[in-house]
Amino acid sequence: MLYPTPIAKLIDSYSKLPGIGIKTATRLAFYTIGMSDEDVNTFAKNLLSAKRELTYCSKCGNLTDEDPCAICEDETRDRSTILVVEDSRDVSAMENIQEYRGLYHVLQGLISPMNGIGPDDINLKSLISRLMDSEVTEVIVATNATADGEATAMYISRVLKPAGIKVTRLARGLAVGADIEYADELTLLRAIQNRTEL
Repeated sequence: MLYPTPIAKLIDSYSKLPGIGIKTATRLAFYTIGMSDEDVNTFAKNLLSAKRELTYCSKCGNLTDEDPCAICEDETRDRSTILVVEDSRDVSAMENIQEYRGLYHVLQGLISPMNGIGPDDINLKSLISRLMDSEVTEVIVATNATADGEATAMYISRVLKPAGIKVTRLARGLAVGADIEYADELTLLRAIQNRTEL
């Protein structure tokens, strides 16, 4: 069915979001049209604000509105461990269990030879730089249990072990192929407590 151009453009915009098909995009577009002007303006301002005000922490690579981020600036955190994750959603998932009190490093992606993504294409060099000037004794690799997550974990292990840094991996409390952000808190708690050395 042909829609007026403004609705068609809105449907197209929504359909570019991950997991949103054309039917859901159409429902969202029509829902948005039915919202009050005030709600639409607030929604638009929040989108623009998030895009403009968020940046990546210069230390850990986590999304933040202040640089360095609050976690890196927190002096009560254990500075001997760094938990390496794929993206900022994984930091939030780990923080929700309130068990891990060390620092983080966000890779902003994974090594994926099939997609032409190598070690230089993710936030890996800054991790190595951080380790040179710190008291870190353990790096916990918390990438997803996928082929790309495993490849990234093995690469990190090979690079860091010669430097004498203990490299561990989250225990297999997480299902293979599952994303950390969707795991329940008990599974994440067991995974962090039962991590193993790579």
